[in-house]
Order: sequence, then structure tokens, then C-alpha cells
Amino acid sequence: SPEPSPRAPSTSVPPSRHCWHRGISREPGSRWTEPGCQSCTCQGGRVLCDTVSCSVPCSHPLPAPAGGCCPTCTGCLHEGVARAEGDVFSPSDGNCTVCVCLAGNVSCLSPECPPGSCPSPSHADCCSCNPEKCNFRGRTYAHGARFSLDGDDCTTCVCQGGEVECSFTPCPMLDCPQHQRHLGPGQCCSTCRDPPAPAGCFLDDNGVEFPVGQIWSPGDPCELCICQADGSVSCQRTDCVETCPYPIRIPGQCCPDCSAGCTYMGRIFSNNETFPSALDPCLSCICLVR
Repeated sequence: SPEPSPRAPSTSVPPSRHCWHRGISREPGSRWTEPGCQSCTCQGGRVLCDTVSCSVPCSHPLPAPAGGCCPTCTGCLHEGVARAEGDVFSPSDGNCTVCVCLAGNVSCLSPECPPGSCPSPSHADCCSCNPEKCNFRGRTYAHGARFSLDGDDCTTCVCQGGEVECSFTPCPMLDCPQHQRHLGPGQCCSTCRDPPAPAGCFLDDNGVEFPVGQIWSPGDPCELCICQADGSVSCQRTDCVETCPYPIRIPGQCCPDCSAGCTYMGRIFSNNETFPSALDPCLSCICLVR
């Protein structure tokens, strides 16, 4: 009898496995969303999760609804206010601007206004203020522009709503007397001249004026003063260092003289001169200059 032929090995794919996740059985290949906007899928018995990626094709989407992860374009969020689809509104500071919400996008239109002077506050006007320009001496200036007249830098002009107003350039306040102020050629404002250099030192107490460099004594022979170049007076005292028991004081001289002789009981004796003592006539004194 013929022998049976060998069978070919089986090539069938093993069945996919289910996934158990948080106590729930998930079908193979299934996809679901977990809290925290995690997108999960069951693959080969394993659960793979990733953060939900949102594609928002509009400019002003509404926040994600309760339980959702991605913003929605079935309305608009404009300046913090939720607008329904097709809603027509005016922004808070848009004057007469009109906006509309369409598929999460906000489109706004403003009225076109011709140039002209600003309307009076009493008129309700949607147009913004477009002040007129100024035509002055063959030139055109924008509103608010400041300029000087030709050849006159001392005059400043300004364009105000089509009208030109000119005024003299303000000058700073000067803190010098009138006779020291000077207006130079081509200048708009006066400046202070430097005061003339002092010719000497003037003493207010007695009205005496000393020339620069003059040295004098103001009354005390031990004090000398000098007149400085800036008109001030500088004084300095002299300290006497030479001492002797019976010095000779010369009128008008600061320090006593110990080399000329001796002063004794109101009398002056020369060096090596002898004289009787005023306390005891039997005693003889001598002047010795050392």
C-alpha cells in the first residue's frame, strides 16, 4: 500500500491577546482615552499610552468641554468672553468696530473715515481723530510737528489741527546780576559772563584795600596776613620757640629778643652788664646772654 505523504508545517498566526488595564478587558487593537488626556491602545496584550495631540484649525477656539481634551472651534473665545457660532459683537475698545465669530475665527471690520479735523466731543462719531496737516510758507507739516522759521532759530512753531502757532524759544533763568549778562551774535538767550578778576582784597571793617600779594599784620605782631590772587585773605600766626629768663620785648616785634640783653624790673641791661639787686642792695647781678 502507498505510504502517506508528510504534512506541511502549520503557518497560522496565533490569536491576538486581550489587554487588562485598570480592571477592564480591552479588545486587541482597540483605542480609548484615559483621564489626563492620555490616548491608549491594546497591542499584543500590552497597553501603550501617549498624550493626546490636538490640532486646532481656528484662531479663537473655546476651551475643551467637560470631559474633553482638545479645544473646540464651534464657538469663539475673544478677550476672555465666550461667543457662540455666528455671534456678531463689538469689542470693548473698538469704537464702531464690528466683529463676527465663524468656525472659531473672529473677523473684525472698522469703518473707513476720511481725513479731516477732529469732531467735537458732543458729536457721536465712529471715525477716529485724523487731524489736518498744516500748509505753512510752502511746506506741509504733520499734526504735532515742531519746527523753526527759516533763518530764525529763536522762534519755535507747532502744527495744531491745520493751524500753526509760533512762539519765542524759552530761555533758562539766570542767577547772575544784569550787568554780567551777555547776548552773543546768533544766540537766542543771554548767558552769564564770568565776573572780573579781583584787583585786591577789600576789608569791610575799615575800608582798606590791599593789592594782591600784600603782607600785613592786622594788629597782633604775631599774626601775618596776605592778599590772595582770588581776592581772599589768608592769615597765619607765628609761634615763638626761643625762650630766656629775662627776655627783652621790643614794641611791634612778635617774639622777645634774648640776644640783645636782659630785662630786669622794667630796665634793660646789656650783655655782661652788672647791676645791684632790687631785693638786696648788697647783692650784685650780671646780665649773661646764653
